[in-house]
This record gives sequence, structure tokens and C-alpha cells, in this order.
Amino acid sequence: MEAVKQSPAPTGRPSAAAYRNLAVATIGFGLTFWAWNLIAPLSGGYKERLGLSSFEQSLLVAVPVLVGSLGRIAAGALTDKYGARLMFPLVSALTIVPVLLLIPARNSYGAMLAVGFLLGLGGTTFAIGIPLVNSWFPPSDRGLALGVFGMGMGGVALSGYFTPRIAQHGDNLPSLVVAGALVVYAALISDHPDRQVPTDSLGHRLGAAGRLRVTWELSALYAIGFGGIVAFGVYLPTYLKTWYDLSPTDAGTKAAGFALVTVVFRPIGGWLSDRIHPALVTSAALGLAALMAIVQAFDPKLAPGGAIALLCMAAGLGTSSGSIFALVSQVTPQPKVGSVTGIVGAMGGLGGFVPPLVMGAIYSAKGSYSIGFMLLSDLALAGCVYAYGRMRNIQRQRRMPDPAPQHGP
Repeated sequence: MEAVKQSPAPTGRPSAAAYRNLAVATIGFGLTFWAWNLIAPLSGGYKERLGLSSFEQSLLVAVPVLVGSLGRIAAGALTDKYGARLMFPLVSALTIVPVLLLIPARNSYGAMLAVGFLLGLGGTTFAIGIPLVNSWFPPSDRGLALGVFGMGMGGVALSGYFTPRIAQHGDNLPSLVVAGALVVYAALISDHPDRQVPTDSLGHRLGAAGRLRVTWELSALYAIGFGGIVAFGVYLPTYLKTWYDLSPTDAGTKAAGFALVTVVFRPIGGWLSDRIHPALVTSAALGLAALMAIVQAFDPKLAPGGAIALLCMAAGLGTSSGSIFALVSQVTPQPKVGSVTGIVGAMGGLGGFVPPLVMGAIYSAKGSYSIGFMLLSDLALAGCVYAYGRMRNIQRQRRMPDPAPQHGP
């Protein structure tokens, strides 16, 4: 059976339902990302309690990132098939389980790794929300709308700020608060009435998305931009505590400030991309991140040099994350947005999995983080050059022809 054809993109001004779904999806995204990042702000305490090395601590923090990233591939494709109306509340409800399991697992490193694996489920909601928002908004407004949805990654900032403070009133309280918030979260998501349901298999849809060259080009750029955000979101508290000798609470507060800047600049990246080519926005943003990483590699004092460098780096990474998904929405057929988003989002998350391990290993071996920052600057500069040299030649378009005919299972 031939898959249904792509419906026309929404036109005119977005409806009230579009804005309602955007708001509810952003809240749900923020809550699940808070859950996804529950371990990182408390990793210093786990290190002391369980006697972990820097690498073991980094691995504990990185496991949810890895699982959440890879899980986006399936989550995006399943959203194409079943819709966000089913997937969003289902994933939110399932995330409650590992959040509560953190309580009995807290005194065992093996158990914490296992729970961290399950906690990765919370990181998959990104691939559910992108196709939902994309379907509700016309092309002229998608960049900003997707950027606003991306602000849900501020759940990482919420976690960095509130989790250690809540933990001061009880070790188990952060898990109970987040689990309660996920229970209360109302399943108010509704799919666009003209949403087209693909009839071909999951494997075929992922294969078709994988055959689009732009999928992998955007994946590489997103691995740098969003990967940098995830990496610093989960590792920055450790870096600030270790290198600048801050208390866990102070380190978490400053890391939350970094995450907040990325959240604010993500819709700015989308808004700029609605007006100029998103590849140019991406190139400039990654160029700024590369420059600031070089500055930080020289270990400036935290006030003011280090703080300025880290916050400017956050602005560049946040802007690039918004502009890259504005480009995704322009060049991907609507029925494949979930599948392409899943792959691109997975690569972005994987980009955040490796740096914490590298930073922990480098510090253990060399007693310095400078090499890690220089590696980040090299990657960001490469992305800057590629976005300008290649991606700016991709023309704006509402849809692209499918790479191959689709058939039923």
C-alpha cells in the first residue's frame, strides 16, 4: 500500500490550538528534561558516598544522555506513526519509574548506572515535540515556534538550580518532587487534524530518513551545538566544583545560569532563521562558541573572565541549536519530520555523551581541562566553516520529494 501523501503545510496565522499545544509541549519537555538530568547536579555527592573516580562519576552522568539520545530515533519515528497525543503522555508517565528508583539505588554504583539507563527515557521527548510543533505552525513561523519549544531544555537549568537545594531538605525529596510534577502534568496535547499517518514500517521510514544527505549534515552540526549544551549541562557543575573549588550548591547555581542562557538564545536562533538563512545564523553562532572555548582553555579567573567566556559560549551554542532545527523544518517533508528529528536529535545527544567522559579522563590524566576546551573549539570552528561553506547553499523550501516510493509493511 502506498503511504499517504504529504498534506499542505499550514498557512496564515497560527491558531489558538497551535499556541496551546506549543505551551503544553514545552512544559512537558521541560519536566522530562529535569527528570533526565536528576543525577548530574548531585554527582558530587554520589562521588563522595560511593568513592568514585572522576571517570566513574562522568560515566554515571553520561549514561542517561546516551540512552536518551539513542532513544530519540525510535521516539521520533513512533511519533510519525502514532502521534504526539499518545507518545508525549506515555513517555512522561514511564519516566516516573526511574525517577522513583533513584531512591533505593542511591547507595550502589551498579544500581545507579542501571537506573540512569532507564532515566534516559526522559530525554526522548524532544523528538516527540518537534514534529508536533512543526505540524501546527506555518513555515514562516516555524523557526521561532521550534525555538520556543526548545526552551523546554531549560529543564536542565531547573534541575541544576533546584535539585541541590531541594536535596538539602532530604536526600529523596528531589525524586519525589519531580515524580509528582510528572504525575500532575496534564495530557493536553492534540495532534493537528490534518496529520498524515504513514503506513510503511518503522524500519523503512528510518531508512528513508537516513538516505537524505541533509539528515547527516544537520546531525553533525547538531552534535556540536546541542551536544555542547548537553555536555556542559551535565558536566559544568563538576568542572566548577573541581577547578574553581565552588560548593555543590554554588556550582549548580552557576551551571543553571549557563543553561538558562542557552534556553533564552535558542528561540533567538529560530527567530533569526525566519528572517535570514539559518545556515548563516549557525555559522556565526558556532564561530562565537569556538572563540569563547579558546578563551576558557587559558583558565581565566571565574570572575569576570571565565563567567563571560562561558556565558558567551552558552549564547552561541543556544543560538545554533535553534537555527539548526529551523533548517530541519524547511528541508524535511512533514511525514518524515519525526524520523529525521529522531536521528538528528540522537546525534546531538551523542555529541553530549562523549565530552563529559573526555573531560573527566583528561583531568584525571593531566590535572587540567584546557585540552578539552581546545578540542571543543576545533569542533565548533569546523561546524562554523561547514555551515557557511556548504549548508548556506541549501535553498529554502516547504517540502522535498521523497527519496524513494514508500510501501506498506
